[in-house]
Order: sequence, then structure tokens, then C-alpha cells
Amino acid sequence: MYNIKLQDFEGPLDLLLFFIKRDELDIYDIPIARITKEFLDYLHYIQQLDLEIAGEFLVVAAELMQIKVKLLLPPEPGQQEEADPRANLVKRLVEYKRFKEVAEAMKRQEEEAWLLHPRGYRTADEHTIVEETGEDIVRDVSFFDLIAAFKFSMDRMPRRFVHEIQRIPVTIDQQIEYIRDFFSRRSEGTFFDLCQEFEKIRIVVTFLALLEVIRSKVVIVRQAGPFGELSIMRNVN
Repeated sequence: MYNIKLQDFEGPLDLLLFFIKRDELDIYDIPIARITKEFLDYLHYIQQLDLEIAGEFLVVAAELMQIKVKLLLPPEPGQQEEADPRANLVKRLVEYKRFKEVAEAMKRQEEEAWLLHPRGYRTADEHTIVEETGEDIVRDVSFFDLIAAFKFSMDRMPRRFVHEIQRIPVTIDQQIEYIRDFFSRRSEGTFFDLCQEFEKIRIVVTFLALLEVIRSKVVIVRQAGPFGELSIMRNVN
């Protein structure tokens, strides 16, 4: 199995906020059963991809299961009603959301500051070169949007009820070349376009290859609207 390390992507609290924002849920009244199911679905795909970040997601998954059990169990006779078992998680989410919003606001201020230049003189041959950073390659797209695109493709695979053990000779390097070739012939496409005719293991390897291609700035991933379909484009810069 291929192992890939993603230092710059989000953690489990980001995934919970992703669900809350996507489904317009009340952060103070989280539907634990629903959130837990979706969280475990995403965790399944993160583990399937053998990402090193899966460990911290397992911790939060266990916490969600524990909260779910406490909500389902009726209080014992004569026992005082306990505090909402979701309270601690909600408190952490609210604090994390506040810090994240402050960080994003500071980042926007920094970007706006870079657009301001003091009045002065420039010669005709002076040019300002703005280098595109790794953070600009995935624009308005989170790691969980990428996982959603991966899940979309996997869920639409035909169901097979007979398990066949078959070695498929496919590597990340081969799929990186496949993606490069794909976007040498067209400027834009979706992850589903990339692998709609692939079997399960090739979809997995292609997704890992896509993460590497994004890192190397060969393609740019964009999203037309919140939680809309991802568009992968050849990076012409």
C-alpha cells in the first residue's frame, strides 16, 4: 500500500467544521449520529489511502462514538441528568473555529497589504515578479473536498460480489505520467473524468498521484461554489 505524508492539510476538527458548514448545521446542537456516520465514512477513505494523518482522526472518531453511546443510553432511575455529552466537543469546535477565522482574517489582511505600494519612481525595465507559493496551488479547495471527489468516484463503481485476488501493476509514478499526459491533451477536467473507467485500486493510486501532481504545481484545483464539483486545470504559469 502507498503511504503519503500531508503536512499542510486539515485535521479532524476541520472535518467536523466542514460538515457543519456544508450542511448548515447548528454548531451548538450537532446531530451526533449523522455526523459520526459521515466522519467514519471519510475516515474509511483516509485509511484506505494510507495517509499518515489517519491516527488523529481515529481519536476523534472514538470520541464521537462515545458521545453517541451516552446520548442513546437512558439515565438510570434516580440519577440526576448529566450535562450534554457534546458540550466539551462543541467548546473545542467553537474555540478552534474562532482561531481559524482570526487566522484567515490576518491572512487576508496580509494579502491586501501586499497589494499596497508606496508612491515612488520605477524605471521602465523594472518588473515585479510574484512567485506562486504552494498554498496558491489548491485554491478555495480543502483536503476534504478532494476526499469528497475521491468518494464520488468510488461510490459510482459497479458493485462486485465476488472477491478476486489479482495483482494490478500500477504505481504512483505511472499515474503521475498518466495525469500529465491527460492534461497535455486537455486544459480542464474532473477527478471522475480522470478515472471513470478505472478499477478500484487504480482509482486509489490515481488519487495519490493527483496529490503529488498538485504539490508539484502541474495542475490547479478549483471549485466553482461551496461544496461544488472540483475542477482540475492545467497550470499554465
